[in-house]
Amino acid sequence: MRLTTRLALIGILVTTLSVPFARAAEPLPDPTGRTVLTVSGNVSETNDATVARFDMEMLKSLGVARVTTSTAWTEGVSVFEGVRLSDVLDRVGASGDTLTAIALNDYSAELPSEDARTWPVILAFSRDGKALSVRDKGPLWIVYPRDDHAELQSETHNGKWVWQLKAIDVK
Repeated sequence: MRLTTRLALIGILVTTLSVPFARAAEPLPDPTGRTVLTVSGNVSETNDATVARFDMEMLKSLGVARVTTSTAWTEGVSVFEGVRLSDVLDRVGASGDTLTAIALNDYSAELPSEDARTWPVILAFSRDGKALSVRDKGPLWIVYPRDDHAELQSETHNGKWVWQLKAIDVK
């Protein structure tokens, strides 16, 4: 491999690896739109006293991911778009073993924080190209890639699919 090619590849690698670290070093801005998610608990980056508040645009700025999967509550296979849970946790500097996901109706479920690292779990904001409304399990719905992993097709994991998600508490 030629020296110039090697140097170019090294430059790309360094740039790619430094982007998440640069984003984490930036202060978390205040939301300019309606807050759709609050992250509290063991977090180092906040924008409102001891919590991190996100509007939809702030979440989308972390990068949009897709999960194509069936669910226990809908017919057929759907394409969900959202932000990776791991990206949200990284952005707020979360440290802890347990996440408590809380819905608008105060339903809550505990998730091991490791789930966000093991699978590409997303906080979905759209299904099949349509924004999720509160009436349709939105504005955020925790979605696991259940069709790609047999171990995710259980009642235990179904209980982690919190819809109408409003908050995550990191313990």
